[in-house]
Amino acid sequence: MKGKVLIALIVVVFVPVVSYLIVEHYSRDAINMPRRYFYDTVVVKKENGRTVNDTVWHKVKPFKLKNQFGKEVGLQDWEGKILVVDFFFTSCPSICPTLTENMKRLQKAFKKTDTIVRFVSFSIDPLRDSVAKLKAYGDKYQIDHDTWWMLTGDKKEIYDIALNEFKASVASDGKIDTSFIHTEKIFLLDKDRVVRGWYNGLDSVHLDQVIKDVVLLNMERDKKKKRNLFRK
Repeated sequence: MKGKVLIALIVVVFVPVVSYLIVEHYSRDAINMPRRYFYDTVVVKKENGRTVNDTVWHKVKPFKLKNQFGKEVGLQDWEGKILVVDFFFTSCPSICPTLTENMKRLQKAFKKTDTIVRFVSFSIDPLRDSVAKLKAYGDKYQIDHDTWWMLTGDKKEIYDIALNEFKASVASDGKIDTSFIHTEKIFLLDKDRVVRGWYNGLDSVHLDQVIKDVVLLNMERDKKKKRNLFRK
């Protein structure tokens, strides 16, 4: 009888404590990946006789706009790249110069590993921001044009991208004029075109977080490749 009581005590007290310590130990170094923000739907499907809910995350839709060289470009041109994105206009006298400088700082941070990330700046004043103006603006800030697009085109399309694809109003807690989108936010897009973060582009702490999150997203991509290798 005493033996049974002892076994019961071990099961009730000792096993949960050991289990907690094991989980705590292995989760200590766990990596918190950048979160996903918006989903389009949840698909209910059957797997091995079980009902499984599969979240379909919102992906930024394809677009066609002109870059600073007058070339029509879209997301498919930078397939497999992580994208760092902002919204600006060349005649902005307030936050845009600092935002551009900080985007340039991020670009420099990945100079030796520029194969993993690209930069995109959408003009929110496309009627005045011609291709020539965008090129001159990029030259003024001495950006690397090879890895950074400055885009202009149809205003309605750009505003749709900002509000409905990147959710700029939500990122700014609704404190944004939807008729003239002026935000200091920097957005992070993974290789699947899912928004994985937004950051205060005027804050150095947030800039450091962008760098860390780009690295994490690149690790996530590599893990997927490894899983595919093991399946073969």
